[in-house]
Amino acid sequence: MRNLLILLFAFQSLILFSQEKSTSFSRENFNNDWKFERFGPHPEEPGKVLAEPKGLEAKAYNDNNWRSLNLPHDWSIEGPFRNDLENNTGLLPWKGIGWYRKHFNVSENDKEKQLFIDFDGAMANAQVWLNGKFVGEWPYGYTTFRFNLTPYVDFGKDNVIAVRLDTEKFDSRWYPGAGIYRNVWLTKTNQVHIDHWGTYITTPKITEGEATVDIQVTLKNSGNKNSNIKLKTVIYNSDKKEVATSKTLSSSLSAQSEKTIGLGIVVEKPLLWDTENPNLYQARTYIYEADELVHEEITSFGFRTLDFTANEGFLLNGKTVEIKGVCLHHDLGPLGASFNTRAAERQLEILKEMGCNSIRTSHNPPAPEVLDLCDKMGILVQVEAFDTWQKGKMENDYHINFDTWHVEDLRAMVLRDRNHPSVFMWSIGNEVPDQGNPELAKKLANIVRMTDPTRPVTAGCDWGDTAYNGFSDALDVFGYNYNQGSYEKFFKTPELNEVPFIANETSSCLSSRGEYFFPVEFGPANDNLPGFGIFQMSSYDTQYPGWGSTADMQFKLHDQYPRIMGEYVWTGFDYLGEPTPYNSDITNLLYYKDPAQKAALKKHLDELKVMVVPSRSSYFGIMDLCGFKKDRFYLYQARWRPDFPMAHILPHWNWSERIGKNVPVHVYTSGNEAELFLNGKSLGKKKKGEFEYRIMWDEVVYKPGELKVKVWKNGKAWAEDIVKTTAEASKISLVADRKKIIADGKDLVFVTVNIEDKDNQLVPKSDNIINFEIEGPGEIIAVGNGDPTSHEPFIAKKHSAFNGKCLVIIRSTKQAGTIKLKAQSKGLKDSRIEIQVRK
Repeated sequence: MRNLLILLFAFQSLILFSQEKSTSFSRENFNNDWKFERFGPHPEEPGKVLAEPKGLEAKAYNDNNWRSLNLPHDWSIEGPFRNDLENNTGLLPWKGIGWYRKHFNVSENDKEKQLFIDFDGAMANAQVWLNGKFVGEWPYGYTTFRFNLTPYVDFGKDNVIAVRLDTEKFDSRWYPGAGIYRNVWLTKTNQVHIDHWGTYITTPKITEGEATVDIQVTLKNSGNKNSNIKLKTVIYNSDKKEVATSKTLSSSLSAQSEKTIGLGIVVEKPLLWDTENPNLYQARTYIYEADELVHEEITSFGFRTLDFTANEGFLLNGKTVEIKGVCLHHDLGPLGASFNTRAAERQLEILKEMGCNSIRTSHNPPAPEVLDLCDKMGILVQVEAFDTWQKGKMENDYHINFDTWHVEDLRAMVLRDRNHPSVFMWSIGNEVPDQGNPELAKKLANIVRMTDPTRPVTAGCDWGDTAYNGFSDALDVFGYNYNQGSYEKFFKTPELNEVPFIANETSSCLSSRGEYFFPVEFGPANDNLPGFGIFQMSSYDTQYPGWGSTADMQFKLHDQYPRIMGEYVWTGFDYLGEPTPYNSDITNLLYYKDPAQKAALKKHLDELKVMVVPSRSSYFGIMDLCGFKKDRFYLYQARWRPDFPMAHILPHWNWSERIGKNVPVHVYTSGNEAELFLNGKSLGKKKKGEFEYRIMWDEVVYKPGELKVKVWKNGKAWAEDIVKTTAEASKISLVADRKKIIADGKDLVFVTVNIEDKDNQLVPKSDNIINFEIEGPGEIIAVGNGDPTSHEPFIAKKHSAFNGKCLVIIRSTKQAGTIKLKAQSKGLKDSRIEIQVRK
C-alpha cells in the first residue's frame, strides 16, 4: 500500500433531499431561535461561580429570561480577556457550563417518520434531552454526531430540546471555544431510508475513455414491517447534465434491519478532479417502496487517483504534486470558534493566492463545510483525528475519553468525510505521547482502513526514534513533525527506502505583522532578543522556538532531500491561544529530548508564570489573526509560485529614529537576481546562491525616501517593488473584500481599515482608535487588528489599529438593501463604504 496506493474516491457534501414529496423526507437547518444560559465560573468576576439549577432539561422549565440567539455560537469569544486566565487558551473565559434550549413543533402527519438531530460540533461533553427524556451524549467537541429523536417526540405539540455542554471538565492546549459552535440539522425520513453517512462511492477503475463508479448504499428499515424496495442512481456532471444511470435493483428489507446494496455505473470520458481543475459530479440515489419515492440522496463526487511513493513523492492523477500545505486550527480569529462558511472560504482564498494547495486540520476533524469548500476550490486535505490517545498532555484532555470513545470518534470522522475528493490522507494523531506503543497505532490505523481502505494513514511524529521503534509500521505515509536533524538518518536507513515521507509539521517561525527589531538575528527565540520587552516578535522572519526553524531552513531540506513529498507549515493563520514564546505551557517540554534544553526551557517557563504576560494569540501564522498578510506570506509565495512574477521588500521605510543607522533590507522574490536602490542610488546587485531563498542587503544605512528593488529571472526583467517613507497619518480608507453579499443572515463582508497619509500610503506605525457606525441590512459582529497582545474586545464598534490596520466583519440580515459603514477617528479624515445586500 505504501508504494502505489490508488485512492479512488468521491465526496459527500451536505445531504440534500428532493423537494418532491417534501413531507416525506427533509433536512432542515436547526440553527435559529435557541435560548442560552451559562453557569459555572463567572466570565468576568474571578472566583465567582454561577450556580447551575436543577431540572434545566425539563420540558416545563421556564426559559423566558434566557438569552435568545442563533447558532453557531461560541460563548467565550465575547470575553473579556483576563490576565488571571491561561494565555495558552487565549486569556478568554471558555471554561463553564452552557445550556441551550429550543422549542419546536412536529406535525401529527409525521408520526410514521424518523426524526434525527445532527450536531456538526458541540464543545464539549454534550448531553441532549428531548421533552425531559435523555437522548444521548458525546464528549469530543470536534466530532459530528447524530441522535434519534423519534421515541421522544410529542407529535402535534410543542417539543423542547435541551443541550448541556461542560467545558469545565475539558482541557485544551489551544483555544477550543465553547458552545454549539457548528451547524445543527433536523433530519426527517421515512421508516425506510438511507442510513446516516450511508452512501460510499469509490471509482475502482479510471481511464481516459471511461471510469467505473462503485456505489455502496446502506439502507435502514426502522419500521415494524418488511419492505420491498427498488433503488437506482443517476450521475450528473457539473453542468447538471445526466451522464450515466445505473440499473434499477430490487431487494427486500426486513423490519428493524439494515442492508448494504452495491450499484455499478460506467461514466464515459470522465473529467478528473485536481488542484487546478476540481471537476465534480453528482450521484442522485433514489429509493422506492411500492413504486413511491421514499428517499433521495445527492452525493457530490469526482474522479482522481492518488499514488504515494518513496521516490516520486505524491502523484495526483499520475503527476507528481508537491504538497505546499499549512496547518490550520479551527478558530476563525475575531469570530472565535463560531463557524461561518464565508470566513473559512476567505481563509482558503488567501492561502490559494499564496500558492498553498493543501491543509492539515490540526488537530481534529474540521467543520464539514471546510471540506465542501476544499472540494470546490481544489485544495487537498489531511484530516486529523486526535491530539492525544491513552496518555494525555493535560489533566483532562481527550485521553480521559480515549478508551471509551476512540472507535466511535474515529469512525465518525472517516464515515462523514470518506467521500470528499479533497481528503487524501487520514492522520490518526498529532505528537501523541503514545509513540512508544506501536500496537495501539496499528489498532487505530486498522479502524480507519476498515472504514475507508482507499486512502493512506499517517500521523504527526515528533519523536526522532518513532521511525525505528515499530510505530511507523502502522503508517502508510511517515510524517515527521520538525525533527530536521533526523531527516538524513531516515533517508539513509535501507529499511525505510520504500517508505513515503512527508514533513507533517514544519517551521513554527515566529513573527508579529509589521514589527521589526534590531539587530536582525537568525536563530531560536530567547529572552535577550529585542521585542521581548513588548511581547512581540520581529517580522524579519528569523526567529523560531527551539524545536522549529525558519522557512528558509525547511526549504533547504526539501531541496537536499527530494524524497520529501511536501510540508505542512505551522501555521497558515495566527490562532487564539498558544502564544509561544510568551506562554508557560508545560507541554512545550514535550518537544525537547536534550536535558540541557529542557532545563533552559523550564527556567523560562517558570519565569513567565510570575509575569503578567498580555499575549493571547499565536505568532506562528503566515497571516495574522485577522487574515492580514505578514511578510512571510511573500516568502512562501515566492517558493510555491515560482512562475508568478513578484517581489516584496521588508521592512517598511519609516525609521526617523534610525537616521544614519543600519536598517537591513530583505527581498522575497520568485526571481533570482535583484538590484536595490535607495533614493535612486544603486546599493548593488545580488543573486540568490544555492539554498538561499531571500536576497539581503544587511548594511543599508537608513535615509528617508524611496526604497526600490528591480528583479530579474534568468536574465529577464521579472518584477519590482517600492516602499516609501510616508507623511503623517491623515485619513482612513476602507476596503471591502466583496461589494455584494447575500441577504441570508449568514453572509459576511470583511472590511480592511487602513490608516493612510495624504498620498494614500499606509502609515505603518499608526495605532489610532477607529469608531464605526453602520446603517442598513447588516450588523458588525466582530472587530480586530491582529495584535497578539491586544485585549480590546472583538465584539465592539470601535478598535485601535495595529501597525496601520484593523478589521471590521459585517454580517448581512435577511433584508435586501445597502449597508453603509462609516469609520472615523480623531485627527483623521472619515471614510465611508457601501456594500450591496441582495436576495
